[in-house]
Amino acid sequence: MKIGIVGAGNIGGNLTRRLTALGHDVRVANSRGPHTLTALAEETGATPVPVEEAARGAEIVVVTVPMKAVPDLPSGLLDGAAEGVAVIDTGNYYPRERDGRIAEIEDEGLTESRWTERRIGHPVIKAFNGTFAQDILERPRPAGAPDRMALPVAGDDRAAKRKVMDLIDELGFDTVDSGGLDESWRQQPDTPVYGLRAGVAEVTGALAAASPDRKPAFRA
Repeated sequence: MKIGIVGAGNIGGNLTRRLTALGHDVRVANSRGPHTLTALAEETGATPVPVEEAARGAEIVVVTVPMKAVPDLPSGLLDGAAEGVAVIDTGNYYPRERDGRIAEIEDEGLTESRWTERRIGHPVIKAFNGTFAQDILERPRPAGAPDRMALPVAGDDRAAKRKVMDLIDELGFDTVDSGGLDESWRQQPDTPVYGLRAGVAEVTGALAAASPDRKPAFRA
């Protein structure tokens, strides 16, 4: 499968490592340019490209950049992507530590990924936002393993969500459908499921226990 990854930090870098190891054709980009991705490319066999080219031909595109950087992504980011491309958003809103105040989230109550969806102009699937980057490398397990972790996945597009859930299964993790994108507050920072290393039953319970109220520490 052709996969584009926009952002080569902890999550983007480790997804590049795992997805290339599984045989996928990965194009990876960051804000500093492909010349800064030489080491990652040599390690993994991924193709470093400018951000504008990351989605070319891709069936799945992973957007894994700080939320404050989302408005700076190029218009037409998904131009040239495969028909029916699924876009994964891994982002989290950290207003105090990093992102500053985003009015639509603070005042209108938009979920983080709904805000990102509006900025890039394409439906997104929220996944990997509460996953420790090192777990992508160290905690894959075969299907049915008693210690296999489950990851929550939210989104409105059923076909895109299925594509993402199948990819996560291939990566070595179970999934729990956490609802549509307007329900994705259930997996935002400081909810019970955020950072939870557990199986399907525990993740399902943690999602159900979440509150839509954003705690003061995660407000601007």
